Amino acid sequence: MLIYHLNLLFRYLRYPKTTLLGFENHCKREWVEKMMQLDAKDRSLAVSVLNSNISAATSLSSISLVLSSLLGAWIGGSAENIYTSTIIYGDIRPATISIKYITLLACFLAAFACFVQTTRCYVHANFLISMPNCVMPEEFVKKAVIAGSNYWSLGMRALYFATTLLMWIFGPIPMFVSAVIMVVALHHMDTSRIPLRPFEGHRDRNELVKIGQELSDVHRAIERHVRPNVDQNHVKN
Repeated sequence: MLIYHLNLLFRYLRYPKTTLLGFENHCKREWVEKMMQLDAKDRSLAVSVLNSNISAATSLSSISLVLSSLLGAWIGGSAENIYTSTIIYGDIRPATISIKYITLLACFLAAFACFVQTTRCYVHANFLISMPNCVMPEEFVKKAVIAGSNYWSLGMRALYFATTLLMWIFGPIPMFVSAVIMVVALHHMDTSRIPLRPFEGHRDRNELVKIGQELSDVHRAIERHVRPNVDQNHVKN
């Protein structure tokens, strides 16, 4: 798992086009650019999208904190594990089992911290994108949104590690099988073959109809102005 994520980090930094995280960040940058072209009063959709991400991050941070609390209470309240003699295969010394629990607890706490930072970044982006009567630089909003996305990914990776470490409680063989399955699944999900390209804007149909009506009105106004002059010339002649 660690080797795979180091390889993923290298690919993301050097070849972002080949990773799903790079593709998602590219889409978020384009989304920010298109939303910043609207007036601040018309960005309610952007605020709604950011609020949805904030709600998701808040829910996952709460789940991570609850799991951390339950695991911490379990570690502190159980001096002996009733499963050590029947289920766990491998080293069952109390020190080893404590290391397993503490490592698992650290992953849940790391996930909690990352999701809290995700919420902070999206709240900051929400303030920036809804600020009226000013020219807000796009880079400020992009930086906040991309930072929130990166923290979200780190929180999810911490939960993935926690899943593998959870199987470590039952022995090295379940942990190895879980790690292999997790790496295969993550490699399939993290690989992107979609080319990165800018999203071209298009005019809405209603906007085109409105432009056509305005052109028709201008044409009628020109005809009304020209016809009296033509009639007067005919009368003089």
